[in-house]
Amino acid sequence: MEGEKRKNKGMWIGVSAALGCEIIFGLSYIFTKQATDVATPLALLSWRFVIAFFAVNLPVLCGRFKVGLRGRKIGLLFLIATLDPVIYFVGETVGISRTTASESGAFLACIPIASLFASSMILHKRPNRNQIIGVCVTVAGVLITVFAVGLEASFSPFGYAMLCVGVISYALYCVFVEKAEEFTGFEITYVMLFAGALVFATIAVAQAVFEGRLFSLVSLPFRERSFLIAVLYQGLGSSIIAFFLSNIAIANIGVNRTASFIGVATVVSIIGGVVILGERFSALQWTGVVLIVAGVYMSNSRVGKEG
Repeated sequence: MEGEKRKNKGMWIGVSAALGCEIIFGLSYIFTKQATDVATPLALLSWRFVIAFFAVNLPVLCGRFKVGLRGRKIGLLFLIATLDPVIYFVGETVGISRTTASESGAFLACIPIASLFASSMILHKRPNRNQIIGVCVTVAGVLITVFAVGLEASFSPFGYAMLCVGVISYALYCVFVEKAEEFTGFEITYVMLFAGALVFATIAVAQAVFEGRLFSLVSLPFRERSFLIAVLYQGLGSSIIAFFLSNIAIANIGVNRTASFIGVATVVSIIGGVVILGERFSALQWTGVVLIVAGVYMSNSRVGKEG
């Protein structure tokens, strides 16, 4: 009885964390869209992770959280951080810049399927029937919402390849987080933010120095209010809180169940675009949203054998 209560508590913690993570990611679309009007994606990424890493060190310095990595096998931890955010964001950013919005959206919609496949192959945890059907319905819903705004083709093999790199790296990140049982969610998040800040800030500064616009990069948040708001949301919300929730979700309910929630971010971004940015919301997008919600419900309606 006690074990069953603990299992149910862990499930609800995981489900709540997965939902919270995807809601935060979905709202980030609004801030990103406004920020990229005044800055490059690389500038946004670099400032996002620098702010996030600075902020996550505050509770560590105050003694509220501990990051004890000395004497522990941290190879898996750095593999996770390399997969996401480093490789994932490189693949996603470059892929999106080389392809159309519909193409990139279609590729990234395949992340839940790739996650299920990676979990089955590496962790040997096969998804149950509800999870397979639910994820497929969710992916179908995401594809409908993507193509509802128009279908265009870039025919960019390099762009497609980079999007595939992003999808695969995210799926592997999910799998290896589930394997990193000896580390806390905070420790995993801390190393992920460190890797993101180190890599993206180094690249952004090097590029700015080469192009003679270092001062412009450094002063950007102080000159552009929309950019400052975006990097604060991305850094504190999308990086610290959402990454932490994602790691908690995977640890509690596994890759297969967590993957089923990814479509929620699409629903939130569409609703946010309509309510805040005044974007159109077509009947086809409504259909996609209904399918996404139905898919998430189907994947989590019955606690079957976790695959």
